[in-house]
Amino acid sequence: MRSVFRLIMIWLAAVTLVHAAPGDAFFDASLGDYAAELKAAQQQGKQGVLLVVESEACPYCKRMREQVLSQTEVQQYFRRHFNSYSVDMNGSVPVTGLDGREMTEKAFVRTLKVRGTPTFLFFAADGREMARYNGATRDAATFLALGRYVAEGHWRKTTFDQYQK
Repeated sequence: MRSVFRLIMIWLAAVTLVHAAPGDAFFDASLGDYAAELKAAQQQGKQGVLLVVESEACPYCKRMREQVLSQTEVQQYFRRHFNSYSVDMNGSVPVTGLDGREMTEKAFVRTLKVRGTPTFLFFAADGREMARYNGATRDAATFLALGRYVAEGHWRKTTFDQYQK
């Protein structure tokens, strides 16, 4: 009986991997309590939380997942420095916002004043927004530079555009 159960579990894991969307491994699992996620990031010694606001119909979100977030180097760097979560711009799933209030994903995105996808929002453990990047990056190197810009504290002194030059 154990071997049958084990085979079923292996089959389910394989099916899940085959059907996983590109870039899914970039994101941490979340129960949608972003106030708690901030505390967890702090306890883990990370710089903060990255929220990636996406939409299923967004071609730029799809490109980011396929060409950037799926890259091993990108995943490793961001895992070291941030806990990263996907937020559906049009989602109706209940979440707890950074301020502890419960609302839908769609309402949460509105409180963040996000207008388009993808949007990358970096938050410090105290809930303060460190950086915001609207739109897809050109490539993985630019996205890694964005991560370094925040992780190394350059956001305190300059804009990302100036940092890149």
